Amino acid sequence: MLRGSNVPVGLFLWSVCIFLVEAQETDSVKIVTLSDITVSASYAKSLSRSSVVPINVAGKVFLREHTAGSLMQTLEHIPGVQAIDIGAGFSKPVIRGMGFNRIAVVDNGIKQEGQQWGIDHSLEIDAFNVERVMLRKGPASLLYGSDAIGGVIELTRLLPPLGNVHGEAILSAKSVNNLIGGSFMLGIRRKDWYVKGRVSAQYFGDYRIPTDTVIYLTQKMPIINRRLKNTAGKEMAASLMVSRYINAYSADYCFTSLQQSAGFFPGAHGIPDLSRLTDDGNNRDIGLPHSTVLHLRASTHQTYAFNLHTSIKWDAGFQWNHRREYSAFHTHYGTQTPPVADPDKELDFRLATLSSTFRFLLQPAPCWKHTAGWDLQYQDNAISGYSFLLPAFRRLTSGLLWLTDFRPSELLTLSGGLRYDVGYLQTEGFADPYLPAYLTSRGLSQESIEPFLFRSYPVRHTSENFSGSIGLSAQISEEHLVKFNLGNSFRLPTPNELTSNGVHHGAFRHEQGSPSLKPERGYQADLSYSFEKENVFTLTVSSFAAFFSNYIYLRPTGEWSPLPHAGQIYRYIGARSFFSGTELSAVVSLPGDLGYALDGDYVYSLNCEDRIPIAFTPPASLRQTLRWKIKPFTLLLQWQSVAVQRRVSRNEDPTYGAQLFHATLVLTLVGDITLTLAARNLTDIRWFNHLSFYRRIEIPEPGRNVQLLIRIPVTFTFKQK
Repeated sequence: MLRGSNVPVGLFLWSVCIFLVEAQETDSVKIVTLSDITVSASYAKSLSRSSVVPINVAGKVFLREHTAGSLMQTLEHIPGVQAIDIGAGFSKPVIRGMGFNRIAVVDNGIKQEGQQWGIDHSLEIDAFNVERVMLRKGPASLLYGSDAIGGVIELTRLLPPLGNVHGEAILSAKSVNNLIGGSFMLGIRRKDWYVKGRVSAQYFGDYRIPTDTVIYLTQKMPIINRRLKNTAGKEMAASLMVSRYINAYSADYCFTSLQQSAGFFPGAHGIPDLSRLTDDGNNRDIGLPHSTVLHLRASTHQTYAFNLHTSIKWDAGFQWNHRREYSAFHTHYGTQTPPVADPDKELDFRLATLSSTFRFLLQPAPCWKHTAGWDLQYQDNAISGYSFLLPAFRRLTSGLLWLTDFRPSELLTLSGGLRYDVGYLQTEGFADPYLPAYLTSRGLSQESIEPFLFRSYPVRHTSENFSGSIGLSAQISEEHLVKFNLGNSFRLPTPNELTSNGVHHGAFRHEQGSPSLKPERGYQADLSYSFEKENVFTLTVSSFAAFFSNYIYLRPTGEWSPLPHAGQIYRYIGARSFFSGTELSAVVSLPGDLGYALDGDYVYSLNCEDRIPIAFTPPASLRQTLRWKIKPFTLLLQWQSVAVQRRVSRNEDPTYGAQLFHATLVLTLVGDITLTLAARNLTDIRWFNHLSFYRRIEIPEPGRNVQLLIRIPVTFTFKQK
């Protein structure tokens, strides 16, 4: 029907909804695919009617039935959501073509902070510990501040009933990389207390790809036994949550620890060297190059209700993110010697983050609700290693907000708000002790060398911004819901965009920041329409249009880098840019316990100054799913069509389309024990994900992958004294 090499899927989606919309995005909660992704029907409808912004909620059933290689690959079943894949087990979110620091991930009230600016840096979340996901598409900087210009992924926990002891054991296995994993959780809720702990671990080997060779810099590189060498890894996580509830006061305390270690394909770092691809006989070891990440977080959520109409909320947290990248010591300078300690430690980033979010909620009348807020965040990043990319920095951001909701009836909600933010960044200078001598040896004059005495200058950068939005949600009738939202959003430049200056081997280029960059500002309109005939048919059509006066991106400059073996310089600049797109979701109930779902999305991007697309714009896609549910079985058969992506940025390769087939079987046994058997890429075809970390060096996606997930819950109640 939709073949990647022919008519783009996007044209089909536009033709479906062009007569309905002109501006933006998806409805609120509704059913996104065939499975029951909402926590409950009443919760879904209430949230859908009251929220003027697009929201999708995915619960345990959805997460179980659509299990994939990672949390973000699971959420890709929601139209408008994609993932930048980093091997077979890690990925990072993209919403409507925007990723990196444009997507905020909020875990238990605190924004996840790490080195998310890097394309090879994954989302450091324990997927076993995710119980419910609330996903907001489009700008959400009014409530969540900078880094939420493209959307928000909010992870929340669910409370069990009083007098309940509950736990679960989860076992996981995947064939494509011989993954073995598991998680164990135990919680108890008694009187005013709730305590829950979880430990998780995953170990995996080099993953398989359906090809024998890849091409990097015109050089053919063999893939021995069709396994991508040195892509093995491991992940270990632990968490503890303690909650206390006393009348009008409640407090949650959460402690998490996650450690990841993963190798990188040796042919993807530095100059290609075929000798590094020789099979060492062990597909589970982690060699060089590789990275390790340790993420620690302590957070608290405090709530106090003065009365039925007034309450305050406070979220505070401390995070420690330590990322190290190891590569066999190499130098392009004859005078540089290996460090005495950790001679292979190429880059080391140690980021400490303090966060505080305060909310005051006031409801003077049933139809009015006001929210006032203050956000504060401080970051300190230290560096080391024998290479240089990003200087040490300190960053302070703060924001004030006001949001008002007016509900004259259960069928109509009007909402609007304003926000003011200010940010301050201070970076340390970095003098390269080896580069001047190297350039002198290459015959450059002292005058030519002068600009390169410092790789990074000390920077003092202050920026501020006002933003606001207004929207409505109208339940025209029991079956028809319309939403519209209009507003502007912002994003403060990140330290790497302002001050980076070095070869980022993970991205295969010399990246250079621009200290003069201004905040990223955008204006977006969203429009969505939903039709729901209960137990018969559900349709949601959404569209969006966004204009950015200063969209920040990496641009190839054509300037040759003075660093050895670095190629040209890619510099962060701001440019006028335009995004638009459409999302479609339809669910039909069929006779014989059958159901059919159609989900698709399309994103259009344009750099208005260069008249070329924005890099990493996802291709249009369409998913068709047939679902058959008869207790104790649930069977899902899916056909995924990915269109060709020819609208690419400068120095970005086009990507051919693909037709993929997946299947999932869920068996529910006595005691709510569930077995999920999923097979992705059933036909084992060779295809490329346009957003993949390894796409640039022509490494295809993993081959056929059979996954087994066994969940054994344990629950019993006791009498409350």
